[in-house]
Amino acid sequence: MTFRLFEGKDHASIYQKYRFTPPEEVKNIILQYLNTKKGQPHVLAVDLGCGTGQNSRLLAPHFQEVVGIDVSDCQLEVARAVPGYPNVTYRKGTAEDLHFPDGSVDLLTAASAAHWFDQSRFLAEASRVLKPRGCMALLGFADSDTRLHYQDCGERLNHIYEEVKQVLLPYTSNQVAVSESKLEDLYTAIPFPDKERIECIWVNLTISVRNLVGFITSWSMFQAYKTKDPQAAEDLLLNTQKRFLEEMGVTSPDTKMDLKMGYFCVLASKPQ
Repeated sequence: MTFRLFEGKDHASIYQKYRFTPPEEVKNIILQYLNTKKGQPHVLAVDLGCGTGQNSRLLAPHFQEVVGIDVSDCQLEVARAVPGYPNVTYRKGTAEDLHFPDGSVDLLTAASAAHWFDQSRFLAEASRVLKPRGCMALLGFADSDTRLHYQDCGERLNHIYEEVKQVLLPYTSNQVAVSESKLEDLYTAIPFPDKERIECIWVNLTISVRNLVGFITSWSMFQAYKTKDPQAAEDLLLNTQKRFLEEMGVTSPDTKMDLKMGYFCVLASKPQ
């Protein structure tokens, strides 16, 4: 089953504006794994559930061709409008029906997307299209490990962030719960003997209060909450921003705080 939760134009623009590009640290782990397991040349990378293309563009300098695939026309429209690399193209499609020849893909990636895939159908397609020793890399946020800090504020900011997640908890889908497990079941189901799951890769960033609140709006559970009660969702955002600013003792939502974000990565290599 393909889930279609990110197709609206407003959500696509939010995704492009506020979603994090996967960090260099994670990209380097993926490329090192691919270099070790398969080696050069790196011809074709396919980025599944590519959304507005952040991960696709990150891979572009390292492959002859990158193809981003998503079910959402709106997401793909935004992706194509972003200036990028001539070797990146975007197609409408799903992870369960990949229109690539057998044994043609060097790397399959999915950034914060694999939890939406039909597990068995996706793994069958991955096994089919990957080259011998080709790799898959499925990555995402370990959001339970997120930590915020500003001057002498830390725990209070984290408390606000956790309270927002508690409000949205009833709107959390089973698929998001799969992501929060760091794809444990999907990892177990991967049929390749050569695989590993890195559960937490720490990345230190800075983020403005405005952009942190914007990041919250990109969550599927926030969008579900907004669909049910638009006014309550808007009030949650405004109140959250106000509380962050009060705790930090500042007035500008462009004030930046430190963000320690955890990522996870599932890596696997198809046998020779």
